[in-house]
Amino acid sequence: MPDFVHIFAAVSYLFTSESVSEGHPDKIADQISDAVLDAVMAQDPYGRVACETLVTTGLVVLAGEITTSARVDYEEIARQTIRQIGYNRSELRFDADSCGVIVTIHRQSPDIALGVNRGQGLDPDLGAGDQGMMFGYASRETEEYMPMPIAYAHRILKELSHIRKNETHLMPYLRPDAKCQVTVEYADDGRPLRIHTIVLSTQHEEFAEDWKAMHRKIEEDVRTILLPRVIPAEMMDEKTRLLVNPTGRFVLGGPHADTGLTGRKIIVDTYGGRAPHGGGAFSGKDPTKVDRSAAYMARYMAKNLVAAGIADEVLIQVAYAIGIARPVALYVNTYGTAHVPLTDGEIAQRLMQLFDLRPAAIIEHLALQAPIYRPTAAYGHMGRQPETITYEQINCIIEQTPDGPREHYLHQKRTAETFPWEKLDQVERLREAFSVRETISN
Repeated sequence: MPDFVHIFAAVSYLFTSESVSEGHPDKIADQISDAVLDAVMAQDPYGRVACETLVTTGLVVLAGEITTSARVDYEEIARQTIRQIGYNRSELRFDADSCGVIVTIHRQSPDIALGVNRGQGLDPDLGAGDQGMMFGYASRETEEYMPMPIAYAHRILKELSHIRKNETHLMPYLRPDAKCQVTVEYADDGRPLRIHTIVLSTQHEEFAEDWKAMHRKIEEDVRTILLPRVIPAEMMDEKTRLLVNPTGRFVLGGPHADTGLTGRKIIVDTYGGRAPHGGGAFSGKDPTKVDRSAAYMARYMAKNLVAAGIADEVLIQVAYAIGIARPVALYVNTYGTAHVPLTDGEIAQRLMQLFDLRPAAIIEHLALQAPIYRPTAAYGHMGRQPETITYEQINCIIEQTPDGPREHYLHQKRTAETFPWEKLDQVERLREAFSVRETISN
């Protein structure tokens, strides 16, 4: 009997998701794009940003459309972001201080601005920045209301980064680039049973002449140091497969080994393939782009629906036309897990009554006009913990003097909340609206 028959015969089904670290080339690009967005939002909350980044050996290219009153040092933002990630040595063949930075950025198209600026287009409201469909998803599978494979893949890589930066004595050979893939075995009813396979590729120093000895050491440290910190012991057993650096070595990595681009990890950013994706990336886009803001709102509604006990699993799709404020459609799928006597279509109709899905309303409700985006650009936009941050808002004041205009800069401390779409502040409202009295624990 072929080996693959033995692998699959005894399980109900397997599902796999992957994550990548902050040092992965595509994620470097995402973080630079969102760092640029944050720099604009800190000074000009109404700025329009669509910033794309390319990283390769010794080079960063910033391109896109930005309309803002903010004064932004794009080159310094790119270098600072790269430095914070950990590319700060020439041995990595890509480092913050020696790489070239090319900036080619112009203003937003006036044809797009016509539909987005309030009162200028066919729709008098602030219209959607583009057409498209966006998805939100939530389930009771993990405490994050996320699918287990992607949640565990993120946990593993976040902890690996923590060790690399803060507990270097434990795994001193770590370099920034890494990828993780988690396969979970499920019962027929959708319950996660166990972790079937973990694949982890982590870049490392060449700390021994024998590459096989290096491989054994890294695999042992992953098994004994890393995984026990983040994976519940009951989810792993003697049959769980652990594949660490399956090629044998991973010394060359980052942009020197692979070119990175903004927006190429949209499945990592969302639900690991468990839910559909509309195709629009998030990073580098201000919240008038519904690719980003409406996807956050869909997640917000789905998560609160599940937490309220209305269903155990929820998928939401919302669709827009460019320049038009109200969505053209809203779709809900509870996969037969609803605890209310309503069809999915009726649930969708009620959500349209409960939530204002115009872009301006989403931006206001979730307080998205703030520098909160850089943290989203690695380890997932969904399933994260909201935190209050303090930032400095810089306003330029022009004073007319006899000698001509003079600029003064007013610095003010502000606060904002990261990942506001992860808050569960609509649970009671939804329970009342759907007449749900029983509390279902996650």
